Amino acid sequence: MTERGRPQPVTTLEPPVRRTALFDVHTRLGAHLTTFAGWTMPLRYGSDIAEHHTVRTAAGLFDLSHMGRIEVTGRNAAEFLDYALAGRLSTVKVGRAKYTMLCHTTGGVLDDLVVYRLAADRFLVVANAANAPMVRAMLGEHANGFAVRITDAGGSLIAVQGPASAEVIATQGPASAEVIATQGPASAKAMAIESLDLPYYGITEARVAGCDVLLARTGYTGEDGFEIYCSDADAATIWESLRESGATPAGLACRDTLRLEAGMPLYGHELTVRTTPFHAGLGRIVALDKADFVGAESLRRVAAQGPSTVLTGLVTAGRRAPRSGHAVLDPVSGERIGEVTSGAPSPTLGHPIAMAYVPPVFAAPGTRLVVDVRGTREDAEVVALPFYRRSPQ
Repeated sequence: MTERGRPQPVTTLEPPVRRTALFDVHTRLGAHLTTFAGWTMPLRYGSDIAEHHTVRTAAGLFDLSHMGRIEVTGRNAAEFLDYALAGRLSTVKVGRAKYTMLCHTTGGVLDDLVVYRLAADRFLVVANAANAPMVRAMLGEHANGFAVRITDAGGSLIAVQGPASAEVIATQGPASAEVIATQGPASAKAMAIESLDLPYYGITEARVAGCDVLLARTGYTGEDGFEIYCSDADAATIWESLRESGATPAGLACRDTLRLEAGMPLYGHELTVRTTPFHAGLGRIVALDKADFVGAESLRRVAAQGPSTVLTGLVTAGRRAPRSGHAVLDPVSGERIGEVTSGAPSPTLGHPIAMAYVPPVFAAPGTRLVVDVRGTREDAEVVALPFYRRSPQ
């Protein structure tokens, strides 16, 4: 019962939806917004297929500020991350990055991460948006006995992805204006691109649009690309400068088809606590020779015995694309042998593609299988991942 004129507070278990520093920019550009991992994010601005092709042929611009950013600092930072994560982070050089995973003691994947080494005793851990609070908490649990400090890094994250991304980034350098004044825009562009020698999975302090940032040559699209870590206050300035330099805004919808074509796993689909890195074909990232680390016993056992199912690529000739959760069947017996984890029509290849877990005996490229697509049986063929690989630069 409520008192007259005094509404009672409403208790809800739903977390509040958060907005990135670029929310007003997305709204002004007419983005179709969606809720993802507790954030309001642009799904697309116009056509997600057109945005997909832009990233494959030119340069797409993404707001990735929903991703978790966690700093690990202290004299034991490298030793701690060697223990907490599957990879060997102590061998990563300053200014470089490593793809790795946070695993459960059972060996199952809790999240896949990119970890940058910013200094000898300072690392930046980038986690998936939905998993960021859990990753922060689990790192805290594993930190007992280590001289480390774990903090939220905050700020915004903007990505430029595509074969023209280096040209877009090169226009942002402070040297460009000086060269333009003496030699013209073309010379400025050539000089800037020539000096942009940041290696793949490298990170450096830089200035973009006159703002201090961390510039990394990383991404999740299968193309060359850059990710820019900046303050919330500078995000809109950097976004608009990159857009004026030729990068086209793109949303989460095309980011998913891009990563699928590139055979990149997505947490909650290809990676879960029920799958180990070895199931996903990523056993190479596990440093089994480390003396001790979280999940070591379980992961060594899976490595020795082999996983019961493995991640494979599937292509179908029909118009209906396999989707997450669809059953993979033995074409002879009709028995269910596996499950699709991700699937969609491929804008680049022109036919449906999917990733699925199946027993190793069915995983050889060329194997014929069947996918139950909403009650219709679609013939499928196993292919090696990735489906798409960019041309050498």
